Amino acid sequence: MSAILRSALTCPACGATKIETMPTDACQFFYECGGCKTLLRPKPGDCCVFCSYGTVPCPPIQLGGRANCGHS
Repeated sequence: MSAILRSALTCPACGATKIETMPTDACQFFYECGGCKTLLRPKPGDCCVFCSYGTVPCPPIQLGGRANCGHS
């Protein structure tokens, strides 16, 4: 099984959406919104910004759940 590597991140502050390529070897903990410059961080219990604000969870979660995530 292969992971989906692109996810649309939506800023909770301004609603701006941008499609980004997710890293395959790490969780992305910070993301700066291109619209309002808000610095996004994961919601409590999530390992990265893609799991919190993206349309697709990060590759480690897709391929094996929290056990594969470096921040579980």
